[in-house]
Amino acid sequence: MIDWLSPATAHLKALHISMLVLWCAGLFALPLMLSRHDRAISQSDYGRVRRATHYGYIFVITPAAVLAIASGALLVFLREAFVPWMFAKLIFVALLVVSHAWVGHTISAVAEQPQAHEPPRPLVPTLLLSLPILAILALVLAKPDPGEIPFPDWLVAPRDVQLPFDVPRR
Repeated sequence: MIDWLSPATAHLKALHISMLVLWCAGLFALPLMLSRHDRAISQSDYGRVRRATHYGYIFVITPAAVLAIASGALLVFLREAFVPWMFAKLIFVALLVVSHAWVGHTISAVAEQPQAHEPPRPLVPTLLLSLPILAILALVLAKPDPGEIPFPDWLVAPRDVQLPFDVPRR
């Protein structure tokens, strides 16, 4: 651990958890808000829902995602958490980023082509989002030993093969 930053670790962890909660809550809320984009409602109601989803995504959810990822990356280096469960967690965080990008794309498509684009029903995105969030919680709370995570043999054993490029000497 970096000694001079150790007093800030608790504050950084609190920032990471709070931003992660805000990000995940927004990823659950935005598909629900998108389902309110209905052509049958009045133009003023449609505009209000459209602005709420757009501003929520741009000014709340995306900054929360950036702060959650940045503070999490800093925590990995501060706590020297270079362990297999952390790398498995990062795979599920990448799925959250993909969900975030998909929601942003859907918000943009609904705004640019409201007549041609039908937002999806919120049940499927909500269920799909639950999987990486629950996996992240399980990995963080359990912190399993490397032996408990089933890695394929080719991933854990050295291959004794020359790299396909020259490695520069120091």
